[in-house]
Amino acid sequence: MTELTRRQRQIFEFLRDNYERFAYPPTLDELCESLGMASRGSLHKHISALIDAGLIEPFSGSKQTGIRLTAQAQRDYAACEHALPYVGKIAAGKPIEALADVHYLPVPALLKSDKPCYVLQVKGDSMKEAGIFDGDWVVIEQRDYARNGEIVVALIDNHEATLKYIEQSPGKVLLIPANSAMTTQIYAPEQVQIQGILVGQMRSYRVH
Repeated sequence: MTELTRRQRQIFEFLRDNYERFAYPPTLDELCESLGMASRGSLHKHISALIDAGLIEPFSGSKQTGIRLTAQAQRDYAACEHALPYVGKIAAGKPIEALADVHYLPVPALLKSDKPCYVLQVKGDSMKEAGIFDGDWVVIEQRDYARNGEIVVALIDNHEATLKYIEQSPGKVLLIPANSAMTTQIYAPEQVQIQGILVGQMRSYRVH
């Protein structure tokens, strides 16, 4: 699963979306001008990373040497046109471990909703009995309300974030783990801010 920085994704999307604009694959100078980048060296660094990721390749034609998408990248991203921001890791009772630079992950359409979504990686086993394991990626629909029984990202006291089932009633909010060894957390409604609900899940079986 290829992770792109915001700038790398901007370059990739420009090449994908403007394929027909150029008679030949654009040069670094043309990309700099089109993307409003002052530093050719900075662009070259991002281009090198995209080449290493197998997403783009140099192309030497009869007129000029330019940059184009690889055939595999065109196939992969055609099947997953809208990648989602991967914003960090979530563990019970801790702030979200935000990334210094937002990355993007390709997510199949069936795993997300038609509303704004983002991706978090799960740390810990508080939801293992719901089939959500340490290291899984969860797709979260961004909204500030939930129905009872949904799995939510909840921000507690504007500091700690957690992924739990939610039950709401007048005067209290229950955040319920899917782990029989853990206890339900009880809060006043004003302590809990819902930041989204779980709509999809992804897992890698690759051995690191």
